[in-house]
Amino acid sequence: MDSDSGESVDLAAITGAASREAGGVPPDLLGDFLPAVHAAALTGRRLTGAELTGYGQLGEHAAESGVALRGLVDLYLSAAWRLWRQLPGTGAVATRAAGLAVLRASDDAVAAAAEGFERAHLSVARRQEAERIEFLDDLLGGRGSLPELVARGAGFGLRLAGPHQVVLVGGSAGARYGGPQGLAVERLVANAVAPSPSLAMARGGRLVAVIGVTSGDEAPRLAGALASELSHGTEAGPADSADGPTTDQDDGEPGRPARAWRVAVGRAYTGPVGVLRSYDEAMDALDVADRLHLTDPVVNAADLLMYRVILRDRAALADLVGALLMPLSEARDGAGPLLETLEAYFASGQVAVQAARRLHLSVRAVTYRLARVRELTGQDPARPADALALQVAVIGARLLDWPATPLEADSH
Repeated sequence: MDSDSGESVDLAAITGAASREAGGVPPDLLGDFLPAVHAAALTGRRLTGAELTGYGQLGEHAAESGVALRGLVDLYLSAAWRLWRQLPGTGAVATRAAGLAVLRASDDAVAAAAEGFERAHLSVARRQEAERIEFLDDLLGGRGSLPELVARGAGFGLRLAGPHQVVLVGGSAGARYGGPQGLAVERLVANAVAPSPSLAMARGGRLVAVIGVTSGDEAPRLAGALASELSHGTEAGPADSADGPTTDQDDGEPGRPARAWRVAVGRAYTGPVGVLRSYDEAMDALDVADRLHLTDPVVNAADLLMYRVILRDRAALADLVGALLMPLSEARDGAGPLLETLEAYFASGQVAVQAARRLHLSVRAVTYRLARVRELTGQDPARPADALALQVAVIGARLLDWPATPLEADSH
C-alpha cells in the first residue's frame, strides 16, 4: 500500500458520516484524527505526542460542551472503521500491517481524548461545586442583591421567589456532621423532598438543606429521612432514652449526656431573605435544643418560639435567674443538683415520684431537694404562682448555661 492509494479516500465524507452515526456529535472534535490515522495506515508510524495532546484537548472541549463520553468515543471509532473500509489492500501482509497501525492509532487517540474528557469533567464538577458553595455562602450570609441571588438560585433549580425552608443537621459540643456527603446526601435530600427542588451540602460542620415548599410536608419528610439515616451510625446513649437525664449519685452533679446530632427545621418563607430567616431559625433551634438538653432527634423552630422570646432580652433573663436561683449556689454541692431536680420536677408535671425516676433518685432525695429550694429561695415549687416563676427561671438558666457560665457574661 503506497501513499498514492489514499488519494481516493474522502476524509470529509467519512467525518460527516461518523458525526451522524454518533448522534450529531460535532465533527470538529476529531481534529486531525483521520489524516493522522490514514498516514499511520500507510507508513505504520505511531501517533506523535503532540497529536495525542491535541486529542486530549479535544476531549476536554467535548466535556465542556456537554458532549457525552459515549458519543465522543463513538465518533472516533466510527471514523476509524469507515476509514479502514475505504483503504485498498495490496496483500495479506500489508493488510495486517495497515490494520494494526489503524487499530493502534485509534486506541491511542481514543485513550487520549477520553483522558482529556475525564480531566475536564472533573474540573467542571469542581467548578460547579465551588459555585454551589459560593452561592450558598452568599445566600445564608445575606450577601448579594436579591435579583442576583434569585437568578443564581435558578441555575441550581431553586425558584427563590416561592417559599423555601431550611433543614439543618448539627452536632452538640462541637461535633461535626458525620452523615452522607457529596452525591450521597444530595440524592438522599432530593429523594425525600421530590418533586420539590433542593440544594444540600455540608457547611461549617453542619448539613444545610434548602428545599422548595410545594405541598408543605417536604421538611418533615426530609427531617425524618435524615434522622433515620443518622441513627444507623449512632450508638444509642442516655440521651436517646425516654427517661431523660441521668445521674450517678444522689447528691452529685447529675450527668448531662448530649445527643451527638440533631435535625432542626426552620419555618417557610419566600425570597432569598426568607431563606436566610429560615436558616437563622434553624440555627437558633439547634442552639436552644442543645442548651435545654432536649432528647428529640428533630426540633422545629415553630415549637421553640417561646424560648426565642425569652432569650430576646438576655439582660432581663439574667436578672430573673440571679434573683430567683442564685441562692441555690449556697447549697453544699452548689446549684447544679437542685437546678436539675427542679427541671425534672417541672418536666414530670410536678410529680415527685416521676421526677425521681427521671433522675434515678429516691423519692425522699427529690423531696429533700425541693425542700432545700424552698428554704434557699423562699419560693415553693408546689405553689402555682411560685412554680411558674421558678420554671421560667430554670429554663433561663439552661439557656444562659448557668451556673457553668457567670450571669454577668450573659447580661451584657
